[in-house]
Amino acid sequence: MPQLQDPNFVRSVVLLVHHDEDGTFGLVLNREAEIRAAELCASLGLEWRGDSEAEVGIGGPVQPQTGWVLFGEGGPEGREGVTRVLPGVFCAGSIEVLRDLVERPVPDVRLFLGYAGWAPGQLEGELAAGAWLVAPATREIVFDVEPEQMWARVLRDLGVDPATLVVTPGVH
Repeated sequence: MPQLQDPNFVRSVVLLVHHDEDGTFGLVLNREAEIRAAELCASLGLEWRGDSEAEVGIGGPVQPQTGWVLFGEGGPEGREGVTRVLPGVFCAGSIEVLRDLVERPVPDVRLFLGYAGWAPGQLEGELAAGAWLVAPATREIVFDVEPEQMWARVLRDLGVDPATLVVTPGVH
């Protein structure tokens, strides 16, 4: 929402991967780093076999030196450390899972550096202040919508015209 002034989250779409009483972990889906997946993998001694133009996302401002991967069906879903986020979308933060994915690519793979994190109760407070809109997550949004179109697309899917958003307190 417009009142969220943190530059890390202006017009951001965040996929919440984990939320409980200890806090929240998510990945910003629509911010790209200035590095391609092939370059990142090469720096790790891995050969990227996916889309040569695939960009790495900025998953959030927390620990930007850590890597995360979202992938679809057909990947190493059963490996330790893999979380099923929603139907057809899995998340992991291990080099072993990344190695599996570059050796046996699946059609849907996105790499990220850093993550978005909230302390216990922090996200609930931001929601109560009207800083975020909540939208259903879909495999299509995660993998098929271009990052520069994602924010407006998610709003329109909610029935909200992005041009009508105004700064106000409270739940929207």
